[in-house]
Amino acid sequence: MKVTRSMVHADLQPFFNRVSRFETLIKHRWLTTLANKLLKGLLAGKDRPGLRCDEVHIPSSDGRWQIRARVYKPLQQEGPLPLLLYFHGGGYILGNPEMSAELIERFINTRPCIVVAPDYRKAYTEPYPAGFNDCYETMLWANDNAVQLGARADAVMVAGHSAGGGLAAAVTLKARDTGDVNIAFQMPIYPMIDDEQPQDAERNIDVPVWNTLTNRIGWQAYLAALEQSGSAIPTYAAAARNSDYAEFPPTITFVGTLEPFYRETQAYVRSLRDAGIEVRYAEFEDCFHAFDVIAQGTEIGAVALNFTFDSYAEFYDRFLNQQDRSIET
Repeated sequence: MKVTRSMVHADLQPFFNRVSRFETLIKHRWLTTLANKLLKGLLAGKDRPGLRCDEVHIPSSDGRWQIRARVYKPLQQEGPLPLLLYFHGGGYILGNPEMSAELIERFINTRPCIVVAPDYRKAYTEPYPAGFNDCYETMLWANDNAVQLGARADAVMVAGHSAGGGLAAAVTLKARDTGDVNIAFQMPIYPMIDDEQPQDAERNIDVPVWNTLTNRIGWQAYLAALEQSGSAIPTYAAAARNSDYAEFPPTITFVGTLEPFYRETQAYVRSLRDAGIEVRYAEFEDCFHAFDVIAQGTEIGAVALNFTFDSYAEFYDRFLNQQDRSIET
């Protein structure tokens, strides 16, 4: 389906032509590589005014990598705070945690927490499982070092947008499987979780920011080593392949109806609810990918952001006080 300017939400129409150029960046690997270099030069190590900022380097389990991670804290802190692991988006091929600093600050200001955000390996540097392992091992490190961080190891949240949402869902899945960390709730926002490319018209979509073509490029890069070796795609690589949702933590997510993640987010939410997991979920009609960040100054952008942070505040108040995780419908 070809999405035209008139088909998107009225608040997003002024952004249509501008964000349509993003596809060119993703279509050419050299441009993506250049963009990562520019982001590194412009943002890597940059502190966020209004927050206490630090940087740590965590040895990876394979012994070949130091995972750079940013640590964000409120300026004033009394006692240990809940711990939020945040994974940035970028289609598994682009970005760094500093580009999400505004969102991270709003999490902290909405409810006080300590945020640890890894600069996980992107797929053009090294494909799966490198990026996933970096995220999971950052969570283990943060949990093990909670006291030094001023955090509570018994109050862990996991969040991310887009590919970061896919990583959040995958990290949550492994934590459920292993019991390594007890995650209070997860927030995989419009998550990139389904590597399979269905041929139905509703999933084949040509739309600004992120579409079927760019989605295929991101997945091909992320799963390249598995594809080359002929290996099966594991659920930790593409969380939509999971079929067992028992004992998942409560979940917050939303998605726009004009983006390739719409159907897979719907299916993910349905699977969680079928397993008796509480999910706070919203759909935004005629909205393209990442509209909440791109058009945050618009009414629809503000509504979506408020949904995220109001839901976060409610779940924080309920589930970080070890209250019963009863189902609400």
